[in-house]
Amino acid sequence: MRLSGRVTRRAPGPVREYLRDTFWFAPAAGLVGAALLAWLTTAADAWLVSALRHEGDLAAVKRLISVADDSRSIVTTVGAAMLTFIGVVFSISLVALQMAGQQFSPRVVRLYVRSRITKCTFSVFLATFLFCLLVQSSYDSDTDPATVGTVPFLSSLCAVLLVMVSLVLFVAYVNSTLRLTRVSHIIDRIARESFRAARAHAFESPGDAPLPEAVGTVAYRGRAGVVRDVNAARLVRVARRYGTVLRLEPRAGDFVVPGTPLLTAHGGTVPPARSLRRAVFVGVERTYREDLGFGLRQLADIALRASSPAIQDPTTAVQAVDRITHVLAALADRPLGAVHHRDRAGAVRLVRNVPDWADLVDLGFAEVRITAVGNPQVTRRLVAALDDLMRLAPAGRRAPLERHHALLARAVERAVPEPAEQDFALRPDRQGIG
Repeated sequence: MRLSGRVTRRAPGPVREYLRDTFWFAPAAGLVGAALLAWLTTAADAWLVSALRHEGDLAAVKRLISVADDSRSIVTTVGAAMLTFIGVVFSISLVALQMAGQQFSPRVVRLYVRSRITKCTFSVFLATFLFCLLVQSSYDSDTDPATVGTVPFLSSLCAVLLVMVSLVLFVAYVNSTLRLTRVSHIIDRIARESFRAARAHAFESPGDAPLPEAVGTVAYRGRAGVVRDVNAARLVRVARRYGTVLRLEPRAGDFVVPGTPLLTAHGGTVPPARSLRRAVFVGVERTYREDLGFGLRQLADIALRASSPAIQDPTTAVQAVDRITHVLAALADRPLGAVHHRDRAGAVRLVRNVPDWADLVDLGFAEVRITAVGNPQVTRRLVAALDDLMRLAPAGRRAPLERHHALLARAVERAVPEPAEQDFALRPDRQGIG
């Protein structure tokens, strides 16, 4: 079975994905914003003093000086303490995340790096620090209302406002970080990202029309890495220009090295390599954007680690199996196997491989099934999961599920000699043992 879809989606955004995977852009933007805000508020303060003096309202200028002097201690204290506060908070957070990564999966840290509340908090903290430093430099030693150049009244109010925003964000940040150390929240986040990846694909079957004969291949040229993004619209335009159908050889998530086949041309003319620049993007790790199996890979990793002799946390393994079942149930009746992208005339121009049903079932259950033997809580949950999926999947997709069910039963029979224990370990239970 195959997926089909015209190229109606927006072209992939590798720059956006890069910025989401990095931690420098948001803080840098916050620092630039703080400098700009300090310049604007300082200019506004100078204009306000000039306007009041022009009207002869020196009493109002004196009141502004009094308010600015009262808030000066707040600005000074915040400027001195904010950077130390940032270092302590984020050091503790990184230690907590390192422990979570060791216990659950190293990919947990990626959730932290991509967290919007984390970047927003760090950006506002740094912006507050820089803004307070710039405001301190704008204080005038002259306190005579008739001659003072500027009074940082509005600047001081903005500094106090930034402090209040920082406190609110700090509470939200602590809550978000604590949730990232809880396995149930991590598993839920992974499942939700998996559903977003599934919604990015068009699940329609175009039929099984064969491709034209292959006329050549295009080798990958670039740095080695994991296929993260594919500019399908660009590839469709190139294929239409050269009258060919392109088949992308690696799947999203595959590691490619220079010289390996990247595209195979079927019919027409093989496009030159220069026309395919910036059509396939690679990175150092997999992402959810184009990768249907990445979520299942992470859930299986968590279940494997929880079932290992070093950790022995079957309840966490059961929670991971819950979400594996959830993801597979959502894909049970969807066409899988390949994505066909068409041009405006309706002709297929690009074929991309995606995992088929058997691949996804193996990814979700194969390794977990092997490590679960001897742990009745996990085996009982696996049996219940396989039974539920066999009820939901079409008849043509039950073979992989039946295979895993039979392999699990045989493995338990070999590992557990007592018949009563075998029966207990293979009894379906959605909570494992409860």
